[in-house]
Amino acid sequence: MRKLDPSQRRPDGAPLPKPIDAATAVIIRRGIEPSVLMGYRSAAHKFMPNTLVFPGGRVDPDDHTPPASGELASETMQRLRRKGRVSARKARALALAAIRETFEETGLVLGRRFKEQVDTSSLAKDWRQFFDTGFAPALDALDYLFRAVTPPDNFRRFDARFFIVDASLAHGEIAGSGELVDLQWIPIRDAMNMPRTPSPTRGALKTALSLINEEVSFPQQANAPVPALISRYGIEAIEYH
Repeated sequence: MRKLDPSQRRPDGAPLPKPIDAATAVIIRRGIEPSVLMGYRSAAHKFMPNTLVFPGGRVDPDDHTPPASGELASETMQRLRRKGRVSARKARALALAAIRETFEETGLVLGRRFKEQVDTSSLAKDWRQFFDTGFAPALDALDYLFRAVTPPDNFRRFDARFFIVDASLAHGEIAGSGELVDLQWIPIRDAMNMPRTPSPTRGALKTALSLINEEVSFPQQANAPVPALISRYGIEAIEYH
């Protein structure tokens, strides 16, 4: 049985909140001891403050239109669309949201140099700043790793998709925006056991480490299952979608 922080509980009688689409980037450094870029959510956040997480956040309307240096692999697209009402447009926006949020929260650019001139006049400020770096999002470098849906007893809920990407695609210097503090590369095994690591993050870490140890190639095959942390009748459990 999951023990809910009272500050996160939905008030009695309040309507059940609909999960908001969100995305996060699990940026991996391979090696003898694989590590991942993580930080603590600011104490100013109402949702899950002071918890150890990956860069990420909700999908914005402006995440549907930016161009990319490479599109999602067909296998990744199929896995994203296999469960639930996920259109190809929404699947692409989820991946773009993970890249944008990483840029906003860490200063790192998940992309490749882009030779074509991009008209950024119609793009949101955050995306204009992204393209000003000379890079474009590398969607083809992302693979769908994990999914977590916030339980219904929370006052705010997200349907979060976790994307794994190699650190070789992360360009620039780490420069936090304040949304995540104490950004650092942490060995995956250590991060799994830290006291402020929430269950969705721990599930994604466990999945990532298992795939790395098994030397699974990315993108995974289209029929590869996606672990999903779902709450039913007050009990959180991993399902496979």
